[in-house]
Order: sequence, then C-alpha cells, then structure tokens
Amino acid sequence: MKMKKFINAPETITDEELVGLGLAYPDILDVDGHLVVSHDLAGADRVTIVTYGGSGHEPAQAGFVGKGMLDVQAVGDIFAAPNGQLVFDAMKLADKGHGVLLLTLNYAGDQLAGKQAMKLAKKAGLNVRQVVTGEEIQYDPNGEDNKRGLAGAVALYHIAAAAAREGKSLDEVAEIAQRYADSMASLTVKSTDATHPQNGMSFGDLEETDLMEIGAGQHGEGGGVRVPMMSSKDTVEHVAGALCKALDLKAGDKTFVMINGCGATTTMEMLVLFKDTVEFLKARDIEVVASMVGEILTVQEAGGFQMNIAKWDEEFIRLWNTPCHTPAYSKE
Repeated sequence: MKMKKFINAPETITDEELVGLGLAYPDILDVDGHLVVSHDLAGADRVTIVTYGGSGHEPAQAGFVGKGMLDVQAVGDIFAAPNGQLVFDAMKLADKGHGVLLLTLNYAGDQLAGKQAMKLAKKAGLNVRQVVTGEEIQYDPNGEDNKRGLAGAVALYHIAAAAAREGKSLDEVAEIAQRYADSMASLTVKSTDATHPQNGMSFGDLEETDLMEIGAGQHGEGGGVRVPMMSSKDTVEHVAGALCKALDLKAGDKTFVMINGCGATTTMEMLVLFKDTVEFLKARDIEVVASMVGEILTVQEAGGFQMNIAKWDEEFIRLWNTPCHTPAYSKE
C-alpha cells in the first residue's frame, strides 16, 4: 500500500518541519537552519543545556526547547544524528561563560557525533561536559544488553536545567544529570510498526501478527521478546516488574513514572497503562510523586509505548517542581 503522509518532497521534510516549528512557537524559540534555540538563552547567566538527534521523533527533541528545559537542540535528518560540527556549533552558541552540558542518547550515530563535537569543543577551549543516557534494560535474558537511550532523557532535560537555574556549577549540574541517568530504567513495548516517511519502508512485520514485542528499542531495532498481545494490567505486570527489579525498588521508595506513546497509541490507552502502573507500584508501597503521560518521543505512527521509571530523592523532587515552558511541555 502506498504510504499515506501529508508531506511534500521526502528530501525536504526536516527543513520544512523546522520552519513550521519556528512559525508555530515564535514566543518560545527561534530556528536557525538545523539549530533550535530557546529565547531564554539570550539572558542566560548560567550553565546551559544542549542536546541533539534526528528528526522523526516529534515532539522530541525540539519540542522541549524552551525556558526550564533545553537551550539548544541540533537537529539531524530523519532518524539520523546531526554531524559533529553542527553539535559543536550548538554548544558554541549556547556557551554563556559558565559551561555547557551536552546530553546524548546512547546510539552509535549519536555517540559518534558527540565524540566529534566534544573534541572540537575542547580544541576551541569551551568548558563542556557530556552525560550519556542509556536507560533501556535487558528484558530478554538471552538477548543483548544494548542500553539504548529512550524517552527518559526528556525528564532529565528539566532536572538538569533546573539545577543550572539554581546557579550550580557545570560539574555540579553534570553530577546531578549523571546521577539521574543512573537512577532510571525504561522498556519499549511495540505493537505495530512505523514507516519511514522518506521511503515508506516498514520497520518490521508486527502488523501481520497478533504479537507485541517487549524490549523492542526506540525504532523497533529488535532484541526484545515477542509475546501474544496482553491486557494493560498484564503488560504492566511484566514491564513494571522488570523495571522495579532493575532499579531495586523497595517499599517506601519515591518514583517518577513516564508512559510515552510511540506514535499511534491513544491517550485513552496511555492513561489506562498509567493507572495500572500506579496501582502496581502502590501495591508494593512504592509512591509515584510525579509523572509524564503522552507522546513524548515517538517513532512516526508506531504502536506501543515506553515505560520509564526513575527512583527519586528530595533533590530530584525539588528540581522537578520548578517552572518550564516549551512547545511540548510546560508547568508553573
């Protein structure tokens, strides 16, 4: 079947999308080529936060550029990391004299671009630190432990930005960011496949089955376990149970829970999943103190969700309970 997407030319999708982003949110950000820049950066007298990644995952990551979250994002083509030079340009633009924290998702292309950018930054004398998120846990005991970076990074954007806005040093902000990265775990459950908007290629064959895949990664790279479709409660039992074990959660612990829709999963389903997750944790005397539910980091029209759980302490709670204002997420 011919791909059904409202686009113009496949080769200009990202360029056109970024123009649209700038037109839609002129009060929050500016778009300069493939750099998305928060208006809040202009008056910043603090550590600044930069990230990068391919398009096709909207609203991430550009949708989280703004006050209290990202200062600059360097945008690559669809599902492709930008080159190291563009990431360096983003850091150079963001630098306000207090240092720059570069947040990287653990994928080969992103890691390569980050390594190149960090090398350029150090050569230019910029004060930079890098934190890599790779919170995906290994679900298949016989599979690979890929530690891919999933949607949990989005909550980290706000935690790190809030620490920077408190006037903390770059080393302090990087330490908090690393501690957060080490305190979270995620799994993807995939039910249907996405198509690549530039060529119509499907990312798998789940559509032809009555199965779902637990531990499928961000793009459906595989490495998970295929099982028959289950109810929300049963799915949560498997996924939240694995995340709790990975984080060694115990009675009395405080947590953050994210249910991230992969693109085709309805809000109705996500809310049911969230309700079941809260009840699963409550039954174990584990408190959910904050949450995000919705489409956060998608893969086009893929069906399924990512569950992210982070173990929080009082510092994370304090930092989270600060304002932010971005196209995709805002709070007072």
